Amino acid sequence: MKAVIQRASNAKVTVDNKIVGQIDTGFVVLLGVTHEDTVEDARYLANKIIHLRVFEDEAGKMNLSLKDMGGAILSISQFTLFADTRKGRRPSFVQAASPGMANELYEQFNGILTQEGIRVETGEFGAMMDVQLTNEGPVTIIIDSKDK
Repeated sequence: MKAVIQRASNAKVTVDNKIVGQIDTGFVVLLGVTHEDTVEDARYLANKIIHLRVFEDEAGKMNLSLKDMGGAILSISQFTLFADTRKGRRPSFVQAASPGMANELYEQFNGILTQEGIRVETGEFGAMMDVQLTNEGPVTIIIDSKDK
């Protein structure tokens, strides 16, 4: 499981010109699931993300976590994070989990975040989405559950 985390001062996702998820201060999380992932990977990533200390404290240092700030997450499923571009010019997505498995782990990931007291907004799994955000900093971090 792989996550691209972007610190945002605001973000929204639209499907068919309708806003389906929107946050103010927090993270936009693009989440990719591979066929080897488990709920343990979802737990690991959720825990790591909510405790990342990348928000400024009163001294202007990155010392506060999403949980400390009371921020929210806009969670977007992103199978293209497992694109294999080593051969040719068209990416291969064979490492990405099947839609059923990916959606199940994506929902479990979001549920874990919610259980931890984080407000979670989402896109629409499998839909063509437009994601807009103001990446604050900019701060962008990639976490792979295989690196634990």
